[in-house]
Amino acid sequence: MNKIIVVAGATGNLGGRIVRNLIERGAEVRVIVRPGSEIEKITKLEKLGAHVFKINMSSEDEISKVCNGASCVVSALQGLHDVIVDTQKVLLDAAIAAGVSRFIPSDYSTDFTLLTPGENRNFDLRREFHTYLDKSLISSTSIFNWAFAEILAYNTPMLDMKKKSVGYWGENPDWHLEFTTMDDTAAYTAAAALDDHTPGKLSIASFRVSPNEMVAMASEITHTAFQLIPMGSLSQFAAYIKSERAANPQGENELNPRWQSAQYMHGMFSVQHEMLDNSRYPDIKWTSSKEFITSLFNRIKQ
Repeated sequence: MNKIIVVAGATGNLGGRIVRNLIERGAEVRVIVRPGSEIEKITKLEKLGAHVFKINMSSEDEISKVCNGASCVVSALQGLHDVIVDTQKVLLDAAIAAGVSRFIPSDYSTDFTLLTPGENRNFDLRREFHTYLDKSLISSTSIFNWAFAEILAYNTPMLDMKKKSVGYWGENPDWHLEFTTMDDTAAYTAAAALDDHTPGKLSIASFRVSPNEMVAMASEITHTAFQLIPMGSLSQFAAYIKSERAANPQGENELNPRWQSAQYMHGMFSVQHEMLDNSRYPDIKWTSSKEFITSLFNRIKQ
């Protein structure tokens, strides 16, 4: 009998990929969505083979009925306090009420357990949810993929394809940044959801690349010289983020205001994995830095 996995947040970019990978691995997938979700996204999930349930996400009873018989609930929910804390609490309680043995929270990010509380608004929301999760009677696993590699397509200071530059904070241009593609994150999450014996956290990265290596790689791929640009110290960066946040209070109600994006970058230059858990599922083929960055520049040409 195939394992039943429940996925919340499947209409999002990552959630949909997780559903596809679960089905490819032979799971029976139940997706819970809000009644007002886009029909096109629901149809796409159903074509993949998922069973979609339109329910009230604030109703523990409705969610629990969908979770009945499932071995794991996977959250790929995105949002602020009302989603990451409030809705995930309802989802967690429903899973426990249904007798589900495992829960994967929406923690796809830098390992915030290594960072100081208060340095990243969105990480603090996850910490708040974990104070509730860690007291519950269910086995949970956080998957830390660090930065999604896709952010490199947005001309951030870490790789600005328009300005032909690579920026870094701190004193070390050989500091290794860790990125995981959404596809690789989804494949790994699906494997973990079907694994009955996962630890409390799993750390992964498609590739590690330093600013110096990024400059060399981008220059080689494009046959154009990229510049390495020091952006200042981490303490200066932290002070800038603090002032930007204070000057833009409306950002507190936005998922990714500019200062929040800066908080993510600050975290990437502050901590690293000591060890990765990539090898736990040997069938996963990880995207290399050269493959991914080449694909970015190929898209520009088209």
